[in-house]
Parts: sequence; C-alpha cells; structure tokens
Amino acid sequence: MDEMTNCFRELIENKDWKTLKQKLNELEPLEIADLIEAVSKSDGIILFRLLPGKSAKETFQYLSHDQQEDIIDGLAANGNRLANLLNDLDPDDRTAFFEELPGKVSQRLVQMLSKEEREIATRLLGYPEDSIGRLMTPEYVAIKPYYTVQEALNHIRRFGHDSETLNVIYIIDDYWRLIDDIRIKELILASPGQVISELTDNRFVALNAYDDQEVAIKVFQDHDRVALPVVDTDGTLLGIVTIDDVMDVAEEENTEDFQKFGGTEGLDVSYTQTSLFKLVQKRAGWLVILFFSEMLTTSAMAYYEHEISKAVILALFIPLIISSGGNSGSQAASLIIRSIALDELKLRNWWYVMRKEILSGLLLGSILGVIGFFRIVVWQKAGFYDYGEYWAWVGCSVAVALLFVVLWGTLSGSMIPFVLKRIGLDPATASAPFVATLVDVTGLIIYFTIAALFLSGKML
Repeated sequence: MDEMTNCFRELIENKDWKTLKQKLNELEPLEIADLIEAVSKSDGIILFRLLPGKSAKETFQYLSHDQQEDIIDGLAANGNRLANLLNDLDPDDRTAFFEELPGKVSQRLVQMLSKEEREIATRLLGYPEDSIGRLMTPEYVAIKPYYTVQEALNHIRRFGHDSETLNVIYIIDDYWRLIDDIRIKELILASPGQVISELTDNRFVALNAYDDQEVAIKVFQDHDRVALPVVDTDGTLLGIVTIDDVMDVAEEENTEDFQKFGGTEGLDVSYTQTSLFKLVQKRAGWLVILFFSEMLTTSAMAYYEHEISKAVILALFIPLIISSGGNSGSQAASLIIRSIALDELKLRNWWYVMRKEILSGLLLGSILGVIGFFRIVVWQKAGFYDYGEYWAWVGCSVAVALLFVVLWGTLSGSMIPFVLKRIGLDPATASAPFVATLVDVTGLIIYFTIAALFLSGKML
C-alpha cells in the first residue's frame, strides 16, 4: 500500500493527470477509498475529482463520515487551487471535471463557494451554454422528510439568510435526491410537532440541468412558480432557478427573435455596446443574401420587358402590387412566428393555419383590389391621369393581381415559419425582408401573367 501511495503522490507532483486517471481506473472503489484515506487531504481531493462518475459515487460511500466532510469542505475551501488545477487539465478532463462528481458533492461544493468562485465553477460544470444548469443558483434551503415542522423552521432560520427565495422549501433524502417541495406558508400553518413527510404528496415540478433554457421559460409559464428546483438525471437536487433569471432569458430570446425578424443576426450585447464594425458584420450577411435575391426581381422585369414596352402604364403599379404582397407576407409571418414561440401553434396545426390564411388572404386581397380599382376609376374620371383607352381593363388587371399577390404573400408568410421549424431551424429567421423579397419576385410573375390575360389583344 505504501508503494502505491508513493506512486500516486509522484504522479500528482508531476501533474501527470492522464497517467493518474488511468491508474485510478484500474482500482476498485474500496481501494481508492483506502488510498484517499492514506494520502494528504489536498491530494485526496485531487484523486477524488479525477474519478469517473460511477466510481466516484461508489468510492464516496466507502469513505468515513469525517473523510466525506473533508472532501466536501476541502474542495470548497480550495476554490482557487481547483481553478488552477482545471487550467492544467486537458480540455476533455476539464469539461467533465464537475460533471463526473456525485450529485451530493457537486451541489455542496457549488453551494459553499464564494460568489466569484461559484461563477467560475458553474461555467466549468460542463453544462451546455444555453442549458438550465447555467441559470441555477445553489442558494436554497433543503430539509429532510423526517424533520418535525419545528426542526424544519429552526433549520430555515439557521441556513435561510443567504437563500435566493424562501417561498418554497425543498425536501430531500439522505442522498440529496429531491422528494418534494413545500411552500413556507404550509410549514408556518402546520403543527410544530408534525413530521414533514406527513405534509408531502410527492407531486412536484423540477427542471433538468441539461435541458435548454427555453424549457424553463415554458415550465414557469405553465405552472406559475417563482422558483423551480434543478436536478440531474439521477434526481439529485443541484440548485434552483428563479423567475427573475428566467425572465432575463425570455427577454434575450425575444430580443434575438426581433433582431432576426428584422433581417439581422442577433447581437451579443446591446446596440449601444456593439461596435460599428460588429454592427456592420451582423447586418451585412443578410443584406447580401437579400440583395442577390432581389436581383431575381430585375431578371423577372427583364423577362417581361416586351410587355412593359407595349404598355408602359403597367410599370406604374409595380411598387404598389409587390409592396402590398410583401406587407401581407410580413404581417402573416410575424403573427405565426409569435404564436409558435408561445406554443399556441404546433407543426401539426399547419393545415388549420393554411385554411385560415387562405380566407384572410382572399379577404385582404379583395379589399386592396377594390381600392386599387376605384383609385384608377377616380383618377381617370377626374382627369388626374389618363390611363388610355383600355383603362377599365388596366384597373381589372391591377385589382385581380392585388388579390392573388396578397393571397400568395399571406400564404408564404404563414407557411415559411412552419417549414423552417420542420427542418430544425429557428422560425424567426423567416424575417420580414426575406418574406418580402420572395413575394417581390413571385409577385411580378403573378402581376404580368394576369395583365397578359386581361390585356392580350388590346394593349399587348
């Protein structure tokens, strides 16, 4: 045993973490526990932290109670040394560093760190960037089911000063697995001698540390809570997420969606803090894409150059028609994207939306078509402009074109978000400029096709 102990001490001094981890993997949990007992406290912490998850949990059970406390207290007390150790580890080991700990050790360690060290530890926990694990705080109060109400209240008075919220108290077993939660009001109104387990119903809502932060937004909306517990895959209580943190995330998500819908990439910081170069970089990509897309509009007009040369009057209504189609598409896209974001609409609702938007498009197009026709009539009769001998047919062409272009814009704007969501993209990328550009190109084709039908043999 002494020879093995000396070998591990040398590996730690040489910072040969890779070999150290390999040798630890060759030992049984009981042997590792004996080794940790034999080495110094700081070396024991290093050995323990290099263990894979399953082995760490089994080893922890073999340690004496005092040794368990030493591991927990030592890890928390040496936050700076652990941070330095993380910098020395290979990236894969560093990423899995906290992740491989038993839930009890992990949550106790985070709870005991200073604010600055806790931020460092949280960043290095291995949770994905936009996961709920990045939002949680270890500042909560947990009690055991065998406590009496009076004991629970005494515990809350002792440890509740630094808690993020005391509205809800969490009930855990001896392995820090979440059993239930209870509102502080229920404790205050209960009999002092009543046991906590008598007040529980084992019905609680919890978040998984690895779920996306948008999941937390949805759960908070559905359950109207001010705080929710965060657990790992084993059900171990790791921390809590409060409503103010979730509201901040929701604001960031909404801001990013608005920026995307405006045809720009989401800004990493606020507009006032974004440099001119970064602002141009974020906007240039979409503008270039839309510019090339708009080139198709030029191509479409070139294709109908012969018709335009014969009936120049048709060119007067191009801005009116394609802008109406783009506006209707942008309206539909904004309504559908928002409804999808609020979970009011699912992918399976696409046919319901299509039917509704067909009727909306027909009605809206009819309204604009009638207005457009009477505008031509009024200008012709009042002498404001002479649309020629076939002015009535021109009016009909414009009216029917508006009907179909607005209908097409409405359908495009409502269906594109569903298509993007179906292929796994953010529906917010169906930006207003994107929809408008699509409708511009197709709107020209619709307009000149209808004009050809009405004016063939007359002006064309």
